[in-house]
Amino acid sequence: MLPLMPSTRRAFLSTLPALLPAQTRPKPNILFILVDDLGYTGVRCFGGNHARTPRLDQLAAEGVKFTQAYVQPQCTPTRASLLTGQHTARNRMWHVIPGYDYPYMRLREPAYRTSLDRGTPTLAASLRAAGYFTGIIGKWHLTANEDGHYEQLFPEAASHYGFDWAAPRNNPRAPHSRGDKGVDQFTNEACAFLERHRDRPFFLYLSHHTIHSPIFAPDELRQKYRALGYHEEGIHNATYLAALEHMDTGIGRVLDKLKALGLEENTLVVFLSDNGGVHTRWDHAPLRAGKGSLYEGGIRVPCIVRWPGVAKAGTVSATPVHVVDWYTTLLDAANAPAPSGHTLDGVSLVPHLRGGAAPKRDRLCWYLPLYDIQWGAVPGAIVREGDWKLIEFFGDYVDIEKDYAYTPQGRVELYNLRTDTGERNNLAAKMPARVKAMRAALNEWIDSTGAGRPTPNPNYDPERRGTIGRKR
Repeated sequence: MLPLMPSTRRAFLSTLPALLPAQTRPKPNILFILVDDLGYTGVRCFGGNHARTPRLDQLAAEGVKFTQAYVQPQCTPTRASLLTGQHTARNRMWHVIPGYDYPYMRLREPAYRTSLDRGTPTLAASLRAAGYFTGIIGKWHLTANEDGHYEQLFPEAASHYGFDWAAPRNNPRAPHSRGDKGVDQFTNEACAFLERHRDRPFFLYLSHHTIHSPIFAPDELRQKYRALGYHEEGIHNATYLAALEHMDTGIGRVLDKLKALGLEENTLVVFLSDNGGVHTRWDHAPLRAGKGSLYEGGIRVPCIVRWPGVAKAGTVSATPVHVVDWYTTLLDAANAPAPSGHTLDGVSLVPHLRGGAAPKRDRLCWYLPLYDIQWGAVPGAIVREGDWKLIEFFGDYVDIEKDYAYTPQGRVELYNLRTDTGERNNLAAKMPARVKAMRAALNEWIDSTGAGRPTPNPNYDPERRGTIGRKR
């Protein structure tokens, strides 16, 4: 028999993981990259026409691009759902922490959790129990105490949340507010992590601060975009676009390190944003609104998965997937058991990544019973069934597209996302039967979690409704 050419041999070997029974497959390394405030079309392969993102575009060409990937509309809720595998209604972390309230709005928010509890069976903890070495680099934003804060999980507390290792404490100043927002620092730490742990399965959670404000980028890249005609201020400004390209380059360096270490073929890479873009400035059209909103611009984000030999390169999937799915998916990929006594709300995407049909489920749900007026956020919930999306605003409404016009009453909106991705044609009045059925399903789901509901606020004061109250 003639020997295989090197390129043919590599291609053949890359198919072996998918051919082996699940129990005998090598555990894939897992690199999960989460970025901050990146709107849907911030990446070129998702329709962006401004920032240069060649490495993410390449990652999409080598893997699966999910065009209907969903998260929560703000930082803390998404990160909590990712690491717990639970909807906000179940983990009670629907509010950005440290907490704040609007004491004079129409509704009083139900009690929420202000920090992730020590000992929570996180995704990291479950993978660690399955033999993975687990690490975290960058933004944390799940505790506001001695264990860590917005910037990072402190190394001495990492084990309480399932991590064997956390990046060293930032010193002397937080990277979020200087330099390049830590992109080079986090990239160097990630590459060093891969060097140290190449000989055993690892889970690395690489959590960038980019593209959250304040936005910073290297001067040479800023000048590059200035020379291309982009301005210093406004949408698609030079600093914003330079920051995206710089982040893309950093991600590329980590991917190159995987390849150089011979880890690329057995590493599952997930790229995801934590919420939509900042609605008044950045790019996420044709989706409506942005960060903090229950419209698509707040919750639909770019998502890419590369899993050599398992997920077919160049696949584009329109299957709706939710951030709660990643816990279940990655445990399945690792052939690891779910934690006992811990409810997981997601479904495994592994069969779909292998080329199978989309996962079967009746609906997707969100529960965000909070106020955050800067984003137009008022207490509400979402249910999606097929192409139909229903939003219920429980007690009032703020219209960010009409200079924050306030309506002191609840409302229900119904959209067909197949024909109206921009959510401009509210069909609720024309389809009362569908509205009734979807509202009933949504309310049944909320009640099943025991999350509680907003209640009338006895201190409601229309003159002071936008006042922010104490932190909790």
